[in-house]
Amino acid sequence: MPQPDNTVLMEGVQIIYRNFAGRKTTYNAEGDRNFAVLLDDKTAETLAADGWNVKIRQPREDDEEGIPQPFLPVAIKFDPPAPIQPPRVVLITSRGRTYLDESMVEMLDSADIINVDLIVNPYHYEVNDKKGIKAYVRSMYITIQEDPLDLKYSELPASP
Repeated sequence: MPQPDNTVLMEGVQIIYRNFAGRKTTYNAEGDRNFAVLLDDKTAETLAADGWNVKIRQPREDDEEGIPQPFLPVAIKFDPPAPIQPPRVVLITSRGRTYLDESMVEMLDSADIINVDLIVNPYHYEVNDKKGIKAYVRSMYITIQEDPLDLKYSELPASP
């Protein structure tokens, strides 16, 4: 939810449309690192009312429930002009915390993520008389599901 400094804290969220590598796709320019956070209806309404760029994911044809799902697109930018400061991205495992830099963050595209807590910074924009707020990662803590063998052998030192 919105904080006094205009950031938004989101805990225990699910992320979709992962593109931490910044791959070029139909909907993404080369080098643009991003993902989306699924929102509950109340949070979506609050953020949209404040001007955040909330979108709706339409259900697929094979989706039996067929319920549209609100989401917030989030950008992650390491190089200038990054909003305010470079993002802090932290991977949480049984071995502790690992800070991910720009060269490492793409591993999250294929990780088995079990929890995400993050804070996003607002970036106010105006394009062709349309105003809004784009979300940028300020800090993000990602807990992953570890492989049973990784856990079993985690105490052994790694060879160079």
